[in-house]
Amino acid sequence: MQKSMNSAGIGMMSWSPRKCCNEKNGVSMRKVAFVMIDSVSFNQHSLQSRRRAKQFLFPMDIPFRNRHVKQKDLPASSHGGASALPAATLNPLYQQVRQSLRDSLQAGEWKPLEVIPSEVMLARRYNVSLGTVRKAIDELVAEGLLVRRQGKGTFVASHGEQQMRHRFLRLQSDQPDVIATRQTQRNIVECRRLRAPAELARALHLNSGDTLLYVRRVLSFAGIPTVLEDIWLPALPFRGLTAEKLRDYTDSTYVLFEKEFGVRMVRAEEKLRAVMSDADQAELLQCEVGTPLLQIERISYTFNDQPVEIRRVLNRTDRHHYRNTLG
Repeated sequence: MQKSMNSAGIGMMSWSPRKCCNEKNGVSMRKVAFVMIDSVSFNQHSLQSRRRAKQFLFPMDIPFRNRHVKQKDLPASSHGGASALPAATLNPLYQQVRQSLRDSLQAGEWKPLEVIPSEVMLARRYNVSLGTVRKAIDELVAEGLLVRRQGKGTFVASHGEQQMRHRFLRLQSDQPDVIATRQTQRNIVECRRLRAPAELARALHLNSGDTLLYVRRVLSFAGIPTVLEDIWLPALPFRGLTAEKLRDYTDSTYVLFEKEFGVRMVRAEEKLRAVMSDADQAELLQCEVGTPLLQIERISYTFNDQPVEIRRVLNRTDRHHYRNTLG
């Protein structure tokens, strides 16, 4: 507190912002108080002075991370240890743990199909409660990034797993006993590099003119051409992808992208519409010009909502249908 005299010789009392650190129970606290007082002689017992004085007091007890969290949920840094959580944020603590786990998955700390540390170990790692860790993991399971296996633990999800294999592939045979994956023939019509047109560059968060890898292929089931795909990929993450690799790989392209190039699709957005085949499409799908087709336009994203694939799929629906389960 400072005392000074104004031009009229009246004493002034003024307060400047003051910070203090209160290490209560190991929790770093900041308290800031601002006091504004008119240029009058300050008399604590003077009613006139008290009326003319304008006093604003803003105590802010802000824990190091989140003033809404409980002591048991405070991260390790609040207790003097190392913390793997991100910088201070007002997000709920379980969301901070979830984001840290997502970052670890993106960095490759745990590979697809590998088991992650137990909930007890993660609770110790982040110095949070088991309930906080469990809620964070629940959300990652719902997002399809992790998979729980009864009695075995929690694993990093992979497109190679049976339950994840057709996560983005919804076309199914009208004959349930037909296992289409064992009867799929892949015909690579075209595989080349090209300069990204402006529209595709914007959709993939690239610069206009950046290099893309373009693939056109036909999938046949039981010898019948059924699916025509046009695929656009940013060239840099998929360096080394060739028509031979696409043709010889017997599993989903998303498994190939994951295993060979370390690019994992974590979500996708689709638009569906009915279209009629033109002459080129009819020739490749061996159907009549004007045959109704189901068109699917998909943008697939990896971590941090980075788009890494645009795919346009034309499906014959005389023997197959698109199936999606909601809820």
